[in-house]
Amino acid sequence: MPRISVKQLFEDNRDKLRLAWIAGRDGGVKDLDPGSLKDSQEGLIGHLNFVHPNWIQVLARPEIDHLDSLDPVAREKLMHQLARSGLACMIVAGGEQAPQHLQVLADTMRTALLASSLDSVELMWMLRPYLARVLAQSITMHGVFLDVLGMGVLITGDSGVGKSELGLELISRGSGLIADDVIEFSRIAPETLEGQCPQLLRDFLEVRGLGVLNIRTIFGEAALRPRKNLKMIVHLDKPAGTEAHYFERLPLKPGVEDILGVSISKVTIPVAAGRNLAVLVEAAVRNHVLQLRGIDSTRDFIARQAQEIEKQK
Repeated sequence: MPRISVKQLFEDNRDKLRLAWIAGRDGGVKDLDPGSLKDSQEGLIGHLNFVHPNWIQVLARPEIDHLDSLDPVAREKLMHQLARSGLACMIVAGGEQAPQHLQVLADTMRTALLASSLDSVELMWMLRPYLARVLAQSITMHGVFLDVLGMGVLITGDSGVGKSELGLELISRGSGLIADDVIEFSRIAPETLEGQCPQLLRDFLEVRGLGVLNIRTIFGEAALRPRKNLKMIVHLDKPAGTEAHYFERLPLKPGVEDILGVSISKVTIPVAAGRNLAVLVEAAVRNHVLQLRGIDSTRDFIARQAQEIEKQK
């Protein structure tokens, strides 16, 4: 399960969110672990809340005024109750001055107290996508991941079936390479998988007989994409002998593959001499776009055939 420390969160967002570390330096070692949220009432980030406490508590002027209005004993009791809830850190937003009592409590509770000049709503709006990405469930898969006609397509198949050669041809036709061989997929939303390339393999595509190619050098910056949402899987299958006759010519139901709980459309293409796989992949992508718009060619053909049979009767 992915997790990050408060210190890493601070370092990654220091400039973008204009963060400063005010108090609670010992709290930097605390981890944000999404596994701990599954069976709890806690949220990820939000304004100061004692009833349903968030991991990251954001304080603007109303929250600070509320704390200031409490007597010291009641305030300290509430803050210690908050500390026991699994609080990761506190952020004073809107350029507000962190009250002295809050700084003392942060040091006592060993909980990081940060400050930002950004408005509290804008701060949370910018921090949520970062947290969703770094804490997302992730998996690595083997294949070639491309941007084909604006859609994230993962090409899979057995070793030596021609995945990289197909990827190279698609790139020469205008597609963009995201990753070859190893792709890291993260579930950044309930129905969204985002794929990217490990740093070590970025820009490279391995093709048998040619070795490792630097796609950026050969085709230019426009032939690469940093990341893309996975929308379709194209599986290359090289049937042996008579197995080619068993492929369904008119599949009545679209193929799907479950990855991290997300259903991804899947097409299986038989590999044979003389087939233009790049054209077939582009056609599969175009057909999938039409299906998303409610246009199903196979269904329309079957309906037309049924009407013709009724006429003949």
